[in-house]
Amino acid sequence: MPAFISDSVSNVPQTKKLRKREVTSEMLKEKNGVRLSNRKAAIRRDLVAWLLMVPSLVLFAFFVWGPLVDTVRMSFYETKGVNLGKFVGLANYKKLLVQPAYKIAWVNTVKYTVCSLFVGLAVPVIIAALITEVSHFRGFFRVAAYYPNVIPSIAAVMIFTFFFGAGNSGVLNILLARIGVGPVNFLTNEKWVIFWIVVAMTWKAAGSTALVYMSSISGISPDLYEAATIDGASPIRRFFSITMPTILKTGKTMLILQILAVFQILYEPMMMTNGGPNNASISIMELVYNLAFQQMKFSQAAALSVEVCIILVFLTVIYYAIVNSAEKD
Repeated sequence: MPAFISDSVSNVPQTKKLRKREVTSEMLKEKNGVRLSNRKAAIRRDLVAWLLMVPSLVLFAFFVWGPLVDTVRMSFYETKGVNLGKFVGLANYKKLLVQPAYKIAWVNTVKYTVCSLFVGLAVPVIIAALITEVSHFRGFFRVAAYYPNVIPSIAAVMIFTFFFGAGNSGVLNILLARIGVGPVNFLTNEKWVIFWIVVAMTWKAAGSTALVYMSSISGISPDLYEAATIDGASPIRRFFSITMPTILKTGKTMLILQILAVFQILYEPMMMTNGGPNNASISIMELVYNLAFQQMKFSQAAALSVEVCIILVFLTVIYYAIVNSAEKD
């Protein structure tokens, strides 16, 4: 075989290797170019998102984080009005323990929370289920359920204050007198006052919560309800077999939101009973208000606010830990 032919044959594998290397390098360059372009696009997209969030973050820091940090700092100082005095450490937290209404306010707040879980969670679910079962005028019933949310909160509290008024001045007592039932002390009975305040709260907020559940129910295929109806399932059976499993995840979220909201109850007991009778309806946030603006003990009010914040964060962490573990199982 001639030398030039043998050389060309021997160079064929090397040529193929070089071509493969060139192709590989070109592919790597293309991939790197795509990655760089994607990274730049992601940076631009994130930058635009952050720029849109800047005003909200500034307002949130100014109206939430700033006062929160100042409240924590104030709880460790003596105060003259809202001005800080000398550092006293945990003295303000210790002074709270000797406040006459401190333990009662915590117990009442737990009662509000537990009672609202039975009433405030059940009523919106029932409303949502009933409206879902309605065939005609469903839009009308949705508006009617949401209508109490349009009423200002203070006005709604005043309405129920007159509605549950004592003696012959209360609307409900006047109606009961028409059927021969004597006047009932709704807001002056220490055992039942919290329940009636929770009823007023539920009337105000149940409509919006029901709409959340209805939006969740709307994702259920109508074929499931039709098949269940053809099989002879009653509305109650359809609710527990189809509706309830669907809204369970929504209910978990609404549960923690309910706890956070009720723990901060303030103007309902303040306006309806002023914390009475005998502090039977005073809440922990009403005690914060009394310490700050009636007794002018801003440092103790700040300490109590920090306690409430810590407990709410603790409850939220425990709740989501339990939910996440249950979902993994």
